[in-house]
Amino acid sequence: MMAEESTRAGPKAILVRYAKTRISVVQGADAALTLETASKAVRIGTSPENDLVLTDDTVSRLHCAIEPIEGGFRVRDEGSRNGILFSGTRLFDAVLHGPAHLTLGQTVIAVEPLAETVAREQSPLSRFGDLLGCSAPMRELFADLARIAPSELSLLIEGETGTGKELVAESVHRASPRAGKPYVVFDCSAVASSLAESELFGHERGAFTGAVAARAGVFEQADGGTILLDELGELPRDLQPKLLRVLEKREVRRVGSDRTIPVDVRIISATNRNLAAEVQRGTFREDLYFRVAAGHVYVPPLRDRMQDLPMLVEHFLSLAQPPRILADVPAHVWEMFRAHRWPGNVRELSNAVQRFLVTPERALTFSSGSGSTPPPERPDASGDPGLLPLRIARHRASDAFERAYLRALFARTKGNITRAAALAEVSRQMIQKLMRKHDLG
Repeated sequence: MMAEESTRAGPKAILVRYAKTRISVVQGADAALTLETASKAVRIGTSPENDLVLTDDTVSRLHCAIEPIEGGFRVRDEGSRNGILFSGTRLFDAVLHGPAHLTLGQTVIAVEPLAETVAREQSPLSRFGDLLGCSAPMRELFADLARIAPSELSLLIEGETGTGKELVAESVHRASPRAGKPYVVFDCSAVASSLAESELFGHERGAFTGAVAARAGVFEQADGGTILLDELGELPRDLQPKLLRVLEKREVRRVGSDRTIPVDVRIISATNRNLAAEVQRGTFREDLYFRVAAGHVYVPPLRDRMQDLPMLVEHFLSLAQPPRILADVPAHVWEMFRAHRWPGNVRELSNAVQRFLVTPERALTFSSGSGSTPPPERPDASGDPGLLPLRIARHRASDAFERAYLRALFARTKGNITRAAALAEVSRQMIQKLMRKHDLG
């Protein structure tokens, strides 16, 4: 990986060159499947949300991640059942150099660094709007957003729950020529499908039972400004062609009206799904995908940007009353923060910091109804984590914590996923993802 300065006005940006890496399936049900990447971590598993989707039933839904780095690549187990084998050794989190073959269940993949390089621009700044980060993935995101924001491109923001997709959208709007105009959020997952059309496009009086007055939809409300279509992947299939028509014609027709109303809006969409995979599955229209994804960014999960942890913790501490500083965080809490996998991402970190400020002894633990904390499962049969390498002991302890947390959570909510998600302050999808990961039916 080589860096060079680019010739731009203002603070000098950095061009970073990444060597391409080819990942190929060389043995198993998906033999000959190939993917190339540079700088971006590739997630592998049987779930459609992965970058490399396998059909081998001995491979977990979220099996592993492979991230190209300088001089090689990093491979990380994402909580698989059958693990990752390299030359007969199981890997949990390791850096490998040169070509390598990895065994995932009954599938063997080859990872091969290539001579070809790809240049990515990194921002010289450690923030964009309200977004913070000094890691390479975030600086690359900031550079992309700085180019996209002043344009009129429709923007698709993808990323896991809790990564800050809505904050990205707000920051882009404030950095755009439409900053002084309305910014309207429409959550596609929070509105009943029978009401979504009326919410989006408006309705006339008497258009349906309960329509006692005419009402403007979000497109009219945002005229001249920006609309965030949050959780776009949840938009009902029958509404997708109607949304596409509005985006193409730049006009809306209220429910119950035969008159069209011109609208001037910029569309920003956000989703925790892989919309390209949804297109392949037939659940999302391809023509609508290309319309909303003229600009496309991915917000990395916190586990891929742990370099940003001190900056983020410092920011959340500064919001406390009275403000606190990093020196107020004890070493054992830092150790927990660094070892944790953060399935809820930055949102989970914010909640953990708030809990630390109120109950320091429970920054990353869950208290059941009895007031007791579920004991973590031991990292090995002997109960002595010193017998294992630290990275492996951390990985197992993190998984054990997640399993114990879920069991206590479901005991508290009597198995109700919606209540469990609300109590844990994460989405239902995140709870379901963790249930699948730990085989908790």
